[in-house]
Amino acid sequence: PVDESGESHRRLESAGCTVLVGDARWRTGVDRDSVLQLARGAHVLMGSTIRGAPVDASFLDELPELRIISKYTIGVEDIDLAAATDRGVIVTHCPTEANWGGVAEGTLAFMLTLLKRVRERDRHVKQGGWRDPSLVGRYVGSRQDGFSGLTIGIVGLGRIGTRVADLLAPWRVRVIGVDPYVEPAKFEHHGVERVDLDTLLQSADVVSLHCALTSETRGLIGADELARMKPGAVLVNTARGALVDVDALADALEAGRLSGAALDVLPEEPPPSDSRLLRMDDRVLLCPHMVAANDRGTLHAAIPWATDAALAALAGCVPEHVANVEAIPRWRERFEGRALIAERTESH
Repeated sequence: PVDESGESHRRLESAGCTVLVGDARWRTGVDRDSVLQLARGAHVLMGSTIRGAPVDASFLDELPELRIISKYTIGVEDIDLAAATDRGVIVTHCPTEANWGGVAEGTLAFMLTLLKRVRERDRHVKQGGWRDPSLVGRYVGSRQDGFSGLTIGIVGLGRIGTRVADLLAPWRVRVIGVDPYVEPAKFEHHGVERVDLDTLLQSADVVSLHCALTSETRGLIGADELARMKPGAVLVNTARGALVDVDALADALEAGRLSGAALDVLPEEPPPSDSRLLRMDDRVLLCPHMVAANDRGTLHAAIPWATDAALAALAGCVPEHVANVEAIPRWRERFEGRALIAERTESH
């Protein structure tokens, strides 16, 4: 994504920066040499995910003057944070509410689309049908007649996971969650019952993933975990594609063990043309990694943050929203007080 308004570039250029813009090639990716050719000599890398050229140790070694990688997005898994930290390079991200709040809203939309069979009912009417009894959906919340409602399992209680729990609260569903890095008080504050992953998989009618992609969580949901999920359950992944073994997921869906899956993210984006998920029926709801792309405000809220971070680093100051805080001491040794621009311009 680029700043269509040009305001970010104007601010950078007015501070004395030279701005070089690469081609946006999300679908085809870009090769490492092309990125390095553009980036050599750079003090700042800024933008979204760099596909085809992950920022690893050897990449960073080619950019000895680099101070900061300033991302428009929340996720930073395309960057080797340990390598950046070792070299005293700060990585910042933009956890704007427009982004994480949009992911939470989209998560509920995915859940309801599958549970209420929205697509099937729409197609049924457009094809001349009416009130087919096979299109009965599922009631979600609790009722006064004693129906206790569905159980929603949330994996990861960060900004997005807790917002999902908050949005579900009026439905009076049972919300269970797992996050080993969150204090019990946070679970209680958001009305989430704390359980372990195995209990969540066995109990939840909907399993919704909201954890970061790390070496610990990569492949978190594989064949064994899918087999332990409640029969007929739904899996929603709006976090990162590599959390889920999609081949094992396709097996579970084809075998009828799960009733559906909604995926905004995939291990390979876009998916290869022979992906089994592309050939499945309404059991699978796919989205092109756009669940947070709700209006112009989503990206426009992030670009000023990323610009502020770049200008701060160039002025010799530690910026806000640092993803690898361990890098700050080394960064200060290298750059603090060593301004490359006349002064830090106004923040937005």
